[in-house]
Amino acid sequence: MKEKIILGVDPGTNVMGYGIIKVTGSKIELLDAGVLSMKKEKDLGVRLKMIFDHMINLIDQFLPDELAIEAQFFGENVQSMLKLGKAQGVAIAAALSRSIPFEEYAPKKIKMSITGKGTSSKEQVASMLVHILKIKNLPEPLDATDALATAVCHHYQSNSPTGGKKYSGWDSFLKNNPNKLKT
Repeated sequence: MKEKIILGVDPGTNVMGYGIIKVTGSKIELLDAGVLSMKKEKDLGVRLKMIFDHMINLIDQFLPDELAIEAQFFGENVQSMLKLGKAQGVAIAAALSRSIPFEEYAPKKIKMSITGKGTSSKEQVASMLVHILKIKNLPEPLDATDALATAVCHHYQSNSPTGGKKYSGWDSFLKNNPNKLKT
């Protein structure tokens, strides 16, 4: 069976969550999860460097095959969105510097993938991850479980029958995949 290691990231400039899973066939195993807390550091540039360095350390330690990162969502605070985008960009740059491909997932997509409901709470997602990963306790804070959810979502999406591609309906699917259904 082929193994794949996925690094999931919940980006942030105060707290960045990370979760690392190993997938062997259909078995998902938790390798590590936690957070990088940068609340004490006031300078944004230093925080961004901390994110880059931490990402490089995780990549060098766990040798992930892919990065799954939560996409920024549109909120009311433009400054927060800009900072979040910078954190996301730095995490992606770290992965790309080690030739690791990445995929972004919207928060609703992640929640839908894990719980079946795009409006689930962080606590509901965490509870479902305990079941999916067959573990007793998840790491805290919830930034770590958000990152794990992103990694698990990526696994589910990349193993979907459509290979993660989106189609507008059966006609579109069949047109683009003529060998999938033989009549």
